[in-house]
Amino acid sequence: MALKQKGTDAAAEPKKRRRVGFSGIDAGVEANECMKVFIARNPDEAGSANSTSLQPFDLNHFFGEDGKIYGYKNLKINVWISAISFHAYADISFEETSDGGKGITDLKPVLQNIFGENLVEKDEFLKTFSKECEYLRVAGLNCFPYRYSNVVTDGNVIKHDASIDEDSAVEIVRVELQGSTPIDITEHGWEMLLVVKKSAQASSSSNFLVLGFAAVHHFYHYPESTRLRISQILVLPPYQGEGHGLRLLETINSISESENIYDVTIEDPSDYLQYIRSSIDCLRLLTFDPIKPALCSMVSSLKDTNLSKRTSSLKMVPPSDLAETVRQKLKINKKQFLRCWEILIYLNLDAEDRKSMDNFRACIYDRIKGEILGTSTGPNGKRLVQMPSNFDEETCFAVYWTQDGGDADDQTVEQQPEDLKTQEQQLNEVVDSQMEEIVEVAKNVTSRGKDKLSVSCSV
Repeated sequence: MALKQKGTDAAAEPKKRRRVGFSGIDAGVEANECMKVFIARNPDEAGSANSTSLQPFDLNHFFGEDGKIYGYKNLKINVWISAISFHAYADISFEETSDGGKGITDLKPVLQNIFGENLVEKDEFLKTFSKECEYLRVAGLNCFPYRYSNVVTDGNVIKHDASIDEDSAVEIVRVELQGSTPIDITEHGWEMLLVVKKSAQASSSSNFLVLGFAAVHHFYHYPESTRLRISQILVLPPYQGEGHGLRLLETINSISESENIYDVTIEDPSDYLQYIRSSIDCLRLLTFDPIKPALCSMVSSLKDTNLSKRTSSLKMVPPSDLAETVRQKLKINKKQFLRCWEILIYLNLDAEDRKSMDNFRACIYDRIKGEILGTSTGPNGKRLVQMPSNFDEETCFAVYWTQDGGDADDQTVEQQPEDLKTQEQQLNEVVDSQMEEIVEVAKNVTSRGKDKLSVSCSV
């Protein structure tokens, strides 16, 4: 730093200012960038970065509004979860800590919030693999679902001694499923169903490994029955794609029938879960004789009716008493049955028959239009208008209801031709999307149930 010399004319030389340096504000690091979660199936995988990664959807939402961790240099957080007991162990490493203006994030309470009481020290974590610790002890098949002390296979419930820490399973769901929230499995009405597999590890603490699980809740239905809702369902990543989720759903269906549950619902299912569910239910319905007369009649109408000029209409819905019969016998709720009904009709149509396919699509179009805009025509009914938005102009719209009478100030403005054109385009996009879903499920049903299709309406 240079100093001003004595006798120098201040006016002749500009005054030099002292430079002061400031350390940069800590930008933090996102949890998704520095944190990894692994599954450990034996002691050798505990603490190894070569273990199978769970690849959770989003860890940021556990760390404040911005999802960042502050005050650490080169932070790494590795967490291992036992596939036997679901206990967790966290290894945290960093070069140094410093308060860069945002404080230093206290990691321990955040990790405890994620993994609950199952977060333990490494020594205790390794003990979960010891033969002296029994977290799951069942006997029977090599791979099957079970519920608490019951093994369910082929629709039969076989008594077994079994135990597991259900709270541990709930914590891993929070990591793996987007938007999931903790549930108290000990609360009245909750049940945990598990898929287990015989362990090949001689040193394992249990004869079985947990592959996946489902949390279901029993709701009272007036006057004296129970509805079964699937709240959370998860197959651990190392075992996905092997049919274990399908086994869980089939087991739940078997339980609902054997215990005479009112019906089965799923809380906010993902697209893939809905795809699997619809495939299973369609296969069940294909061998359900009471639906065949109404199904064949509807298929025949679609083949013979001409809806192309819109001079006639056809509602592609099953008789109400049939929907009730399906609910009573198969425990499929009405909304799900209507979804499967359309798929079953499609399965019985010739995809090469243009007339049948056009009629089928016209019925789907009419249903969707009725659900969005209502069935009223003329000056009365629902109206849809695209709305300007900074979010997504193509998906933002308003639906309003118009009716005759009233003051002039209360009347809704008439739709312009461009609004009607946009409305028609949006409706067709929704129809195309649903047609694709129907076709995909139909393909899966065809590949898995060729023998069952022989009892369809084909002529």
